Amino acid sequence: MNKTTAYLNSNDGSSILALGEKDRIRISGKESLEGLEAFLVRNQGSYRFGLLSYDLKEALHGLNSNNPDLIHAPHVTFWVPECVVRMDHENFEFLSGEKNEMTLELITEILEEETNTNYHQHLFRFEPSVTKEDYLKTVLQLKAHIQRGDIYEINYCQEFIAKDVKLTNVWDTYFKLNHLTKAPHSAFVQLDEFALFCGSPERFLRKKGTRLISEPIKGTARRAENSEEDLKLKEKLRNDPKERSENIMIVDLVRNDLSRVAQKGSVEVEELCGIYTFETVHQMISTIACELRPELSLTEILTATFPMGSMTGAPKRRAMELIEEYENFQRGLYSGSVGYIDPAGDFDFNVVIRSLLYNSERKVLSCAVGSAITIQSDPEREYEECMVKIKRIMDGINE
Repeated sequence: MNKTTAYLNSNDGSSILALGEKDRIRISGKESLEGLEAFLVRNQGSYRFGLLSYDLKEALHGLNSNNPDLIHAPHVTFWVPECVVRMDHENFEFLSGEKNEMTLELITEILEEETNTNYHQHLFRFEPSVTKEDYLKTVLQLKAHIQRGDIYEINYCQEFIAKDVKLTNVWDTYFKLNHLTKAPHSAFVQLDEFALFCGSPERFLRKKGTRLISEPIKGTARRAENSEEDLKLKEKLRNDPKERSENIMIVDLVRNDLSRVAQKGSVEVEELCGIYTFETVHQMISTIACELRPELSLTEILTATFPMGSMTGAPKRRAMELIEEYENFQRGLYSGSVGYIDPAGDFDFNVVIRSLLYNSERKVLSCAVGSAITIQSDPEREYEECMVKIKRIMDGINE
């Protein structure tokens, strides 16, 4: 099963599967947006699936990165699948492409993998790209920037790397991760030498008709095994002034981003600081929506909104400059996005977090994580929050 594949899984029984490719673009550099727009126009009326790297910021904002890059993902990859299937539990509907013996065999294989919990055991050894001591120092340096008024908030990330990795069954790896996370914007993508195993709870942008919706996450609390303690942790998150402040700052940033593509006066906050519970964490999520100006293309929308504010900070450009200065790796697909555009032009894209990124040629597996740094941040607590987000993933994938 080595064809180009994307599996976008809502973990509510519904998912969408894309197999093979009829047309594709894979580009990096300042020409990324022009190339993407030409590809999308050329394939209007088709399903188009795509990956957007965080480093698309080079084309959007003129911000380059010279930090080490062990995954080497392109800035933009989009393709038209040979076959698109909507799956609802064990039922499926072909949305495009031919229903034949080969595609039915692939679908059967995927369904069998999904229900088989006898996962392969691994012994990946993840090494941090930054020591805890250096992480704590960097948080204090970033707080100094906030104190000086350079920024209000910044998403500071670190990378954990496993080397000499050879994955023999990528579907098994994805479903093992998904068993741990059960997230609503989960995704698996296999494309050339890359594989993405994504357990994301966060939506970047969804367009349905003229309605454009963003659901940024800011605010995290661990889960507890005891239900009473778990409820207390959830309520503590709901009322935590620091977490609410983080979320509201990003809500303001997203409102500003959407205002650049919205019909006048249509931007609204549908939900502020809602608390949602997932398999490994509680999250604070807000929902911001607008009526989209009808003449705008996806690339114009991305120019106004990407990278997503929850993964940068505010103000966005200065936060991204400091991210390049203080982080020691290129984010690539991490804190980028994966999703699809349907034939009518509606689309849905997630935020690539809580994920494993794999390059089979380099035999490297990456797991990155971040948190929002504000003036109220305690470095130790920020480090603990990062571990809450990904320790279960890194430990669990080895079980």
